[in-house]
Amino acid sequence: MDIKSQLARKLMDIKAIKLQPNDPFTWASGWKSPIYTDNRKTLSFTDLRSFVKLELCHAIQENFPEAEAVAGVATGAIAQGALVADQLGLPFSYVRPKPKDHGMGNQIEGEIVKGAKVVVVEDLISTGGSSLKAVAALREYGVEVVGMVASFTYGFPVAEKAFEEAGVKLITLSDYNHVVEEAAKIGYIKEEEKAVLAEWRKDPTKWGSEE
Repeated sequence: MDIKSQLARKLMDIKAIKLQPNDPFTWASGWKSPIYTDNRKTLSFTDLRSFVKLELCHAIQENFPEAEAVAGVATGAIAQGALVADQLGLPFSYVRPKPKDHGMGNQIEGEIVKGAKVVVVEDLISTGGSSLKAVAALREYGVEVVGMVASFTYGFPVAEKAFEEAGVKLITLSDYNHVVEEAAKIGYIKEEEKAVLAEWRKDPTKWGSEE
């Protein structure tokens, strides 16, 4: 079993990912969704926490060996990013969604040398908006973002387009398609529900709106 399938199954095992095609969740954005993801739960399971940490490290070493520092995207990727940076022996910082409204007004917490080659660690990629805002903040700060690694992506076309336009190479450990495939294999969902789940990924803004 490849890494994407392994992690998909592990995330379902601890209920970090839940699939309910017939009883959809409502996201904060108002979207109806057959999937709910909370990868922060992996931090509570020691074996899985190490698995994700080491696989993110391998992804960085294989794809971004030139990285001189690690930056996590707040808040979901702060802990995992720090674990990865520690494992790789690299400096760590994290990026807030916006500058603080008090104190030094920092958006980037920690210290990065100007001009450093930085790899960004993210938890979950949906539309890519918040992740790419972090990239923009780092670039404005004066560092070179060599790429991003993330635990999971929904694989939305809008996100793929946004990363391409921003010139950011994204490597993920698992994705929505592998979750659906593994869920069908273990009987979590019925084979015929795969088509419903595939439709949602194509256009999540309209899916379920008729309900």
